[in-house]
Amino acid sequence: MADDLPFLGRVAMVAGASKGIGAATAEAFAAAGAAVVLGARDLEALNRVAARIRGNGGTALAVRTDVSDEASVREFTAAALAEFGRLDAAFNNATDGPKPAPLADIATAEFDRGIATNIRGTFLGMKYQIPAMLRGGGGAIVNMASLAGSSGVANLAAYVAGKAGIIGLTKVAALDYADQGIRVNVVAPGTILTHHLAAAGENAQRAAAGAAPMRRIGTVAEVASTVLWLCSEQASYITGIVVPIDGGQSAGIKPPQMYRQGEPMRQ
Repeated sequence: MADDLPFLGRVAMVAGASKGIGAATAEAFAAAGAAVVLGARDLEALNRVAARIRGNGGTALAVRTDVSDEASVREFTAAALAEFGRLDAAFNNATDGPKPAPLADIATAEFDRGIATNIRGTFLGMKYQIPAMLRGGGGAIVNMASLAGSSGVANLAAYVAGKAGIIGLTKVAALDYADQGIRVNVVAPGTILTHHLAAAGENAQRAAAGAAPMRRIGTVAEVASTVLWLCSEQASYITGIVVPIDGGQSAGIKPPQMYRQGEPMRQ
């Protein structure tokens, strides 16, 4: 039973859980036995995710949450404690920002919105999650960054800055609480088949797959399973790391066809 339900008796919070990677991770936590507290601004979408979890025999609580607002984040964590009495795992996944544009063309208010959701939102999540976990003897937090947090991407100034900031925050939090039973790590996905890429069409998906050395797009389930592993006892000696989920993109560049099999590569 423990192997089938490794999170049985535990409570997990997922911010940005209304769709995509957040929803898939919330459902994965529930399938592994955790009671899951879902947060996002879209309560209707959250309720649909919670209903799927309950329909599959899981336990879920949906809480409308704006991660850039301190009172909202405080209430999100308070709701988890009030309903379930503890907090063992958290996934800070919410993200937002302006549409792609050259840096000087981005409105200051739009840049601020990206920073508020990514950096401030991750900070606030940990600010309230950590004390809740300390009261229970410890826990594990995973923050959502991106491959773009360690490599610049043209026209994405707010997004890249926000994800780089999340990586920095994660490392500091990991060091601050490493000897107090709390582990903090960050995942950095490359191209994942979320609703945005699905809506972009087959040509965009084909181009995205070609950019990865593995020549395919990642799935939300692959990100979710990595988050659960980082929150599990199997990762009990791991904190402060960045885990790329990118099909090899962070390793370097693999041209489509450098040489035909059996022939030497020509410069």
